[in-house]
Amino acid sequence: MPDPLAKQVEEFARQEKVSVDQLVSIALAYQVSAWRKRDAIGERGKRHTWNKFDRVMAKVRDVPPLPGDEK
Repeated sequence: MPDPLAKQVEEFARQEKVSVDQLVSIALAYQVSAWRKRDAIGERGKRHTWNKFDRVMAKVRDVPPLPGDEK
């Protein structure tokens, strides 16, 4: 780990009153979870078609936007 990053991690761990190991474990767990979520969303996207999307969108009412939502 580069020294500047290690110093930031140590400082943040002190502020949060946790060990560097705990902080790194928590950060790594969040990142792994984000990667898995990204992959799961990508896989779900592969299972769907534009036809299904169009059928769902056809159910949306055609009404003008509420004031303030025009943009």
